[in-house]
Order: sequence, then C-alpha cells, then structure tokens
Amino acid sequence: MPPPSVKLDSSFAEKASPGTVPNPVLMLLALVLLMCAAPCEPASEALLLTARPSRPKEGGSMTLTCEMQATSQKLGAPVQFCFFRESQALGQGCSHSPELQLPTVWRKDSGSYWCKAKTLAIRVTWSPRIQIQVQGVPVWNVSLETQPPGGQVQKGKKLVLICLATQGTGDITFSWYKGVLGLILETKTQRSLTAKFEIPAVTDSDAENYFCTADNGYHPSISELVSVTVRSPVSRPVLTLGAPGAQAFPGDMMELRCEAQSGSPPIRYRFYHEDIILGSNSTLSGGGASFNLSLTTEHSGNYSCEADNGLGAQRSEAVMLSVTVPVEDRKELLASGVLEGLLGTLGPTVMALSLCCWLKKRLGRREAEDPGRIPPSPVPQVPNYINSAVPLQEQFVYENVNVVSGDEVYSLVYHRQQERQAAVDPQRTPTSGQNASAIYFKLKKASPADVDYEDAM
Repeated sequence: MPPPSVKLDSSFAEKASPGTVPNPVLMLLALVLLMCAAPCEPASEALLLTARPSRPKEGGSMTLTCEMQATSQKLGAPVQFCFFRESQALGQGCSHSPELQLPTVWRKDSGSYWCKAKTLAIRVTWSPRIQIQVQGVPVWNVSLETQPPGGQVQKGKKLVLICLATQGTGDITFSWYKGVLGLILETKTQRSLTAKFEIPAVTDSDAENYFCTADNGYHPSISELVSVTVRSPVSRPVLTLGAPGAQAFPGDMMELRCEAQSGSPPIRYRFYHEDIILGSNSTLSGGGASFNLSLTTEHSGNYSCEADNGLGAQRSEAVMLSVTVPVEDRKELLASGVLEGLLGTLGPTVMALSLCCWLKKRLGRREAEDPGRIPPSPVPQVPNYINSAVPLQEQFVYENVNVVSGDEVYSLVYHRQQERQAAVDPQRTPTSGQNASAIYFKLKKASPADVDYEDAM
C-alpha cells in the first residue's frame, strides 16, 4: 500500500522560545522532513486505473489501463506497470505495457482493482482503487431432448436426456426429474449451456415423463415435459389356420390368424403362401391380425406369417394345408383329363381321316367323269309277296346313278317281275334287243354341281 503523506510539524517552531538557540538535532530532522515531503505525496496524484467496459458481462472480456498523470512525469523512464485485484497480482506480472487484457471474466472476478508503476530507481507509485462488478446473464429458454430422438427407445438400450439453455453465463447447475411429481435423478454444475444425463439400459419402468432445470444463481429455468416410450421387439408369431370343417375343400373360406405374444405396437403382420405374400394387416394396440382366403385347388402348400414393429421382423413356423377335392369333382376332373388326352392324341388322326375322305371324294368325281366306266352288275333281289292272291304292280329298284357318257345322266333300273304274273302269261317273250331285267332311263343334263349318289351317301 502507498505510504501516508509526511508533513512538517509546526510545533517545533512553537516550542523554541525567543532568544534561545534551536536544538541542532531537531533542526536536522525538520530539514529532512521538508525534503521528503514532495516525493512522498499520495500515489493518487500520479496514476489512474480505468476498465473497458466499465460493467463487463460474465463470459466476456475486459481491458485494464494504468494511465500516468502529468505530475508523474517526474518519474524516470523506463516504467513498469503492475495490475492487482484485491491483493492478487494479475497477468504474468509487471510489464512495460500500461494495458492488461483479461479474455474472460466471471462474476467471481468482481472486486477492487488497482495498479502501480515503478522505475529502475525503485521509485513506486500507486493508483487509487476502483470497484468492478461483473454482470451475469440469467439462464433462459431451457429445453429437454432425447437420444434416440422422439423418446422412442428399445428395451435394454441406452437413453440420453440432454438439457439445453439458449443463454446464460457462469456456472450453471442442471437437474433432471422423472414424473410429474419431480423425482430428482441427478444434478451437475458446469460452465456450459448443455448437459447430459444417461440411463445405460432402460427398462419398462423408465417409460415416463421427464423434465430438467438450469440455474446460474439468478433464477431457475424449467423445460417442458418430454414423454419417453420403451419399446420391446416382437416375439416369434404363431400362425393358425381356421377352416370350416376338419377338411378344407375348394370354395371354403379359410381364416389365417397371426399373433405375436409380446412386442410393442404398432405391429404389422404379413401372410405368405410358400414365399408369395398374400396380404398384410396392422394392429395399433397390440394383439394379432387375420386374413381371409377363399380356397381353390391351388392353395395347397405351406403357409407362414411375419410380425414387425420396426425393431426387427420375426417369421412364424410353416403350417401345411391340403385342399381336398370331392369324389364327384375328381370324376369330372378325370373325365376332363381323359377327354383332353384323347383330343390331344386323336387330333392328328382325325385330321388324317378327314384328309383321306376328301381325297376319296375328289377321286370319285374323276372316275364318274370317265366314259369307260362299267356299271355294276345288278344285285338280285328276293321278290316280295310271293304267291300273293292279289296281283301286284311291277316294282322297280334304283341301284345306282352315274354319268355314263357326255353330259347325260342315266339311271339303271332293275325290273322285278312277280312269279304270279309269269305264270299267267308264260307265252310273253321279251322284246328283242331289250334286256328284261335292266332298263336305262335318261334323266337330265349333267352339270359339275351334280354329286355322285354314292358319294353323297
């Protein structure tokens, strides 16, 4: 501390009586005091300490300047400057710079500041003290976040609760609470706007509402409630097939029921026939799901289902289904199969026979157009009504019709004479040059459109 000012005490002159010689010792002491009076003046007249800013904010910087007054120029150069807070030296000690930069100040840095200057002659002077109060910024806008985001965490996994403040200076105390009633979980103090609290492995009991607070000495700031949901993976589902009876027949409506015994909803179920998906269904509140299927003969085979809630899909064991075909349907299927087989086998044969018939017709027409064709011999016919008492008319039998020559058509007629008529007129002789049993009649002009009677039959 700067020494107190020294002043000459006038009592020495008052004590000397007139006509007496002053004491030489007293006179020497008074002379020394007079010589030391000027240099030993208070330091407040030599140095002045200033701070920028004069009201620094917590977490910000501050600059101290030690300014020399005009009367202090009597001090010899060079000069070294030293800065103090209370009785504690600041910086790296004394230097030739009249300024000292403090990068960061906190509220605990509030107090009394002063500086001093000294020369090589060890002449020292001090500045008056100034009071500096570091201003803090209250915590504001506190929020709570979770990892994983959204508060959805799998059972047995880690949950991180992050408490954040938008602003606030100095040491901040963070606290985490569980439930609406505020069961405190943990408290930590650090010079940061963010703090974390971890639950290494969550259980079903950790599914709750959470909130946090932050306080830097002014007033606490509280976050909003955040809901945490603990989700469990689905277990392996079980598939059941519900048929109307003991056996499944084509046309029956069958229900496929898939259910996982555990797992957090929502759960999505998928139904498979062999490895082909038939359909899907979802449940929002747990339980199983169903899928209806109208059976056909093609629906025999293995069925399975799958459950998935986003934490890993699980597949059920395969269930075998056999669709039974009734006996009547089997006969129809057998007849249909046989018919299809015959058609497949006899098809080429039928086509070959049709081709042969067509060729035969073509060849028959060509033979009919040949004039050298010889009519067939008459076929003897057994007379009808033999020995009948009533005379019968003559009967004619038309055996064949052919084109004999040119464009004329002749019909060969067989004449059958009854025995009774022959007996009555035994003297009748056939006309000369005329066959009694075969007579040809000219019918009409032949045309290409005429068809052989035999071919037509």
